[in-house]
Amino acid sequence: MTMTMTMTTFGFLHTADVHVAVFDHLLLDISPADRAVHTVDASLLTDAIERHGVDDDLRTRIGTHLLDLRHHGAVRVVCTCSTIGASSEEVGRTLGLDVTRVDRAMARTAVRRGDRIAIVAALGSTMGPTRALLAETAQAERRRVQLVDAPCLDAWSHFASGNHDGYFAALAAHLASIDASVDVIVLAQASMAPVQDLVALNSIVLSSPRLAVEDLVNR
Repeated sequence: MTMTMTMTTFGFLHTADVHVAVFDHLLLDISPADRAVHTVDASLLTDAIERHGVDDDLRTRIGTHLLDLRHHGAVRVVCTCSTIGASSEEVGRTLGLDVTRVDRAMARTAVRRGDRIAIVAALGSTMGPTRALLAETAQAERRRVQLVDAPCLDAWSHFASGNHDGYFAALAAHLASIDASVDVIVLAQASMAPVQDLVALNSIVLSSPRLAVEDLVNR
């Protein structure tokens, strides 16, 4: 008897080109029979930072991208930008689309594994949305946790200029400086994931990309 494997198409909305290869690799590793379609729009993040949040114009543009991903076959979409992730989920609901922010699965893992959780971000615009997600998740999981803001804002200039090694080195040094003061360290931006392989800490260090793709496929 011959078994036929069906291919599922998953969509990814990015604000940086670097994430395309990362999530292609993860999907190939986790579920090689499936395929990914991508949309990259760096202006979504730039404008969200400049406007101190996501306004109606940005929501409209996010919706256009989500509909385009569906047009290209995506049955579920991950927004890989933490700054606009919550808004992407909201827009997806209004459009009847299955959209998940990249850090949702990571937040569940974090609140289940520790009581004192540090939030590390290189962008100030990411801190608030990540904190809100962790608080919401802790409440849903009926877990009492302490959230500790631990931004590393000096690192972002390295990433913005394309100096990824400098970006990761700055973050690694920052993680070492807060180690042992918390149970879990959450890397709030998907771009931070490689730092996990550069540190050996007592704290649990979590990043979002792999957890997000595993959740995407399992759902």
